[in-house]
Amino acid sequence: MSGPPNGRPGEAPTQRRRPDGFGRRADRAFSGLSLAAGLVVLAVMGLIAVATTVYAWPAFHRGGLGYLTGRTWSSASDTYGALPLVVGTLVTSAIALVISVPVSVGLALFVTEVCPRRIRGVLTGLVDLLAAVPSVVFGLVGLLAFHGLLQAAFQAVAGPTASGSSSMTAGIVVAFMILPIITSVTREVVETVPRADKDALYALGATRWEVVRGAVLPGSAGGITGAVMLGLGRALGETVAVALVIGSSVELTGNVFRPGYTMASIIANTFNGEGNRLNQQALMGLGVVLFGITVAVNVVARQVVARAARSRLGAV
Repeated sequence: MSGPPNGRPGEAPTQRRRPDGFGRRADRAFSGLSLAAGLVVLAVMGLIAVATTVYAWPAFHRGGLGYLTGRTWSSASDTYGALPLVVGTLVTSAIALVISVPVSVGLALFVTEVCPRRIRGVLTGLVDLLAAVPSVVFGLVGLLAFHGLLQAAFQAVAGPTASGSSSMTAGIVVAFMILPIITSVTREVVETVPRADKDALYALGATRWEVVRGAVLPGSAGGITGAVMLGLGRALGETVAVALVIGSSVELTGNVFRPGYTMASIIANTFNGEGNRLNQQALMGLGVVLFGITVAVNVVARQVVARAARSRLGAV
């Protein structure tokens, strides 16, 4: 009797393998392509940073440290202090996170741990559909449909000086915009928690909330942090929706119910490539500052996620 094909007698048939030389060449080609793609991303980021910094350098040089610490932004007097704009951006983003993170995490946990299977697909589809709505639509809805309602609510809380066009309104609008992003990423992360971890707690008599608190949240903390940071990056750079509802006032104030401005919204409203060149350079400088803040947020997010992953591996 002859033995099985591609093997010795008594052995199971094996698949024909490609020559080693071809496999090595394919591996080298794939490695080279991956390296080139990574270098392209780095090159694009570097070019963005260099081009915007070079264009904005006269404004940086003229203002010095006062460009970041000054409180007056006026093209009429060529005075450019970005502090109110930086603060407005951070405050608006913080409001959006405070509103959206609890709702997003709660919705993701409900979909993955509590929701019946027949309803889960509908909720997931609605969240994904919300992520596809253009930002300008959110801004128009906030401006035309909810401006008066929000103004009445703000005045009931903060007095008659409160405005419907304010940092709080912008934060609420941005919260709805980043909610589907945080929810989708959090849901995917929660679904990766090993089923054995949850079953072990259920076997010990734990309730559903105890399982979520003891297994799901610790096992997905790093991913949830990454999702929040991703939403924060979107909130920092949101432009059109914020420009429609924030009120356009360059004023450093602690009252979030007053009109304000963010770096992205003032660029959208006033950058037209014409007129006062120093003003255009100062606006480009805001783009550089915003770019730097966004990169810093992403670096911090990666560090937090990596640390959480190392902690989980150490615990295992």
